[in-house]
Amino acid sequence: MIDPELRQYIETEILPRYAAFDKAHRQDHARTVIARSLALAARYGADEAMAYTVAAYHDTGLAVERNSHHLISGEILTRDIHLRRWFNEKQIAVMREAVEDHRASSAHAPRSLYGCIVAEADRQIDPQTIVRRTIQYGLAHYPELDRAGHYARMCAHLTEKYAEGGYLRLWLDEPENKARLNELRLLIGTPQRLRPLFERLYDEERGEE
Repeated sequence: MIDPELRQYIETEILPRYAAFDKAHRQDHARTVIARSLALAARYGADEAMAYTVAAYHDTGLAVERNSHHLISGEILTRDIHLRRWFNEKQIAVMREAVEDHRASSAHAPRSLYGCIVAEADRQIDPQTIVRRTIQYGLAHYPELDRAGHYARMCAHLTEKYAEGGYLRLWLDEPENKARLNELRLLIGTPQRLRPLFERLYDEERGEE
């Protein structure tokens, strides 16, 4: 069970922070990660309130900067004195580690089930969504690029992260994510499908549809 007062606190004080982030990391993203974390927590017998809180805080560090946002998010969670109303220090420490371990480029496996849960929940491997989010991030952070530049950046990112040998790892044995990752890899390896999808989504994001 999740204490209604914890939910109220997260809803009013934490989730609104995502409104200031780039399109790929706004409240809809946070809420999706929360929903998937709760489903995984139920499946693996984890504490629902802890999984919920980890998911809510996982990207809050983006308010400072991106490269170490996972570490900053962990600090934000740890320093939030309000959380002591619902969690003890051991739980806080486990949640901090989980937030720190969620990043796809992490060189090590998550240190607890909660890290595995939020990492898996954050892997929203829907090919169209990933292409769109990559475009959104590019438009927000590389405004100097033209259309061809954004396509090249997107392809490089997709290959580095999702292709065979890429740095993305799946830490739970979840068939749906495995199947979607294979589907995405097929798309990455088929330019005649990937390019038209990019063109359509790029125009939509630029308001040129």
